[in-house]
Amino acid sequence: MATAAFTTEPTDPETRDEIVALVRQFTDEQIIPNAEHYDATDTWPEPIVEGLKELGLFGVTLPEEYGGLGLDLQTYARIAEELARGWISVPGIVNTHFIGAYLLMKFGTDEQKQKYLPQMATGELRAAFSLSEPHAGSDVQAIKTSAKKLDDGRYEINGQKLWVTNGLMSGLVFVLVVTDPTASPKYKGMTCFICEKEPGVGVNTGEYEGFEVPPKIKKMGYKGVESTELVFNGYKLSADQILGGEEGGLNKGFKQMMDSLEVGRVNVAARGVGVAQRAFELAIRYAQERETFGKPIAQHQLVQEKLADMYTRLEAARLLTYRAAELKDKGERSDTEAAMAKLAASEAGHKNAEDSLRIHGGFGFSKEYEIERIYRDAPLLLIGEGTSDIQRMGIAKGLLKRFAI
Repeated sequence: MATAAFTTEPTDPETRDEIVALVRQFTDEQIIPNAEHYDATDTWPEPIVEGLKELGLFGVTLPEEYGGLGLDLQTYARIAEELARGWISVPGIVNTHFIGAYLLMKFGTDEQKQKYLPQMATGELRAAFSLSEPHAGSDVQAIKTSAKKLDDGRYEINGQKLWVTNGLMSGLVFVLVVTDPTASPKYKGMTCFICEKEPGVGVNTGEYEGFEVPPKIKKMGYKGVESTELVFNGYKLSADQILGGEEGGLNKGFKQMMDSLEVGRVNVAARGVGVAQRAFELAIRYAQERETFGKPIAQHQLVQEKLADMYTRLEAARLLTYRAAELKDKGERSDTEAAMAKLAASEAGHKNAEDSLRIHGGFGFSKEYEIERIYRDAPLLLIGEGTSDIQRMGIAKGLLKRFAI
């Protein structure tokens, strides 16, 4: 069954190349020179975020009627790739916002679109989305956070969420909760709520009372952008905050969220390509500069084999990622292709980071060299938007349907 096309018109290749070139320039001038600082201090990269706003990157795929650039998913994938080449955290800031915009565009009511999308297009209002819980990661149907309808028509949410990127700095969070605990199968009793809060505030008060964001989780890598818990303790909101409205969205949240993960996985795949690209760039340059036994190490066969494998897996991952984005743009089913892209690109990013570190030798273990940070960041790719094992399960399921006998 085909899904609706991502955009109404494909982006002109010349336009795509122009904006990707601008993003590449921004990455080289603003992200790469500053990434080490924000990684070391684990602080929000405000100047970089402001630069993203100026380039219009928070509204890349939003229609022009809402103030966006109206570009397709293929363009977005190439933008995410370039940003990740500079620092994996930057496209993370954009990705959760992008998923929220996608959910609104595809499933939101006209009122919800008019209310949120113009501010989201400029980056004035940033979004996050939340599925995981302390006891439920890949097994989404095991979530326990729930919403109960009150006598006054509002809903009250109670529960705890985990691993929310942009959990603190966002003003909107798209949250999947249980609204019908008796539903069978369980996914038929889940609803996506558009939860408003005060950006940057840990304990919300007033109209957002009952929505708390504990201190960010300390991580090995993927720093600068915060990963948080969300705690809902009597948080109340109107039925209008159900994605798609109460009539169109109640108990339909699971399928909405799973649809959005296809585009989210394209982002993570593009990040994997960007990481793999940067790891290769650093490796092939260092291999030509570093000498051992009287010649550059690039002339040693074992190093050449590593470089060949690095570039081969990079290009393969890139093509899979572009293919998944292309299918989604056309409105064709792309869940298997998105999973393949995410699997291949995340593994490529991780393996290229490791091989680049090996080529750098002892210097790769030093914080004076960029590859040290990349090596710590890369494992995120193996986990975010579904682990590699979950991708393999999804791919196999899709293939058995496609090639059923």
